[in-house]
Amino acid sequence: MSDDLCSNKKAYFHYEILDTFEAGLKLVGTEVKSLKDHGGNLLDAYILLSEKNEVVLKNASISPYKMGNVHNHEERRDRLLLLHKKEIRELKNKVNEKGLTLIPLSMYFKNGKIKLKFGLGRGKKLHDKRASAKEKEAKSTIREYQD
Repeated sequence: MSDDLCSNKKAYFHYEILDTFEAGLKLVGTEVKSLKDHGGNLLDAYILLSEKNEVVLKNASISPYKMGNVHNHEERRDRLLLLHKKEIRELKNKVNEKGLTLIPLSMYFKNGKIKLKFGLGRGKKLHDKRASAKEKEAKSTIREYQD
């Protein structure tokens, strides 16, 4: 999407994304303002399903708002994802399968609200990463010869 506020570009290299989902985020005002200034980072972020049937985005970095005062937010606090109970149940069932995890992919605006795109993925082995790097290199050389 062209209006990404921040994205996790390494996720597609480290994980095989099987399915993608969209969720709202519970944010405070200074976090929204900081994201509008492109102050977000999802590189070290991950998603956990809590025992209270909540989906939590952990370790996502939203830098403090530059114009903020004493009431600014913490940079790496836990943020709730807003999903329906049915969706949470489905995610829990899928994550309980062997080797599957939830990976944040990007944050973006949709109808004036900030949404998080996240994927259900399986970690790639080293040889898979090498194969995808070779495939990417082959595509770029083909593109060079076509131009």
